[in-house]
Amino acid sequence: MSTQAMTRSTTPDLLRATLRVDSWFTGAFSVVMLAGAKWFDGLLGLPVSWSVAFGIAMLGGAAVLALIAGYEQIPARLAAAVLVVNTLSCVGLVVLACTDVVELTGLGRGFMAVGAVAVAVFGEFEFVGLRRVLGAAR
Repeated sequence: MSTQAMTRSTTPDLLRATLRVDSWFTGAFSVVMLAGAKWFDGLLGLPVSWSVAFGIAMLGGAAVLALIAGYEQIPARLAAAVLVVNTLSCVGLVVLACTDVVELTGLGRGFMAVGAVAVAVFGEFEFVGLRRVLGAAR
């Protein structure tokens, strides 16, 4: 089997797998944010209202990621929307880590920076997966 044929038959798998793993991690982390909201207030300096809002938003995001990953053929526009949301999330986390929008502790700033890196990694894999799918469609 040629490399071209192998690439075409396996390319959607990277995008789908990344969307699924992103969904699982986002869902699990949303539960952590919701369950640990009071604890994060003192440890990270992240107000309870912010933790709860992040947790609820992330729970919804996890559900959307799982739905998109479940499509037989993942629509490119939905995968692109995931990339936009991940990019905005990454930028938002960096802003929180580097400014005083919320008075985070040092640990809180590190927590936000690590979160930004995690979102960027998922975004990169989703970007590569989408490019492969679009390349295979040509």
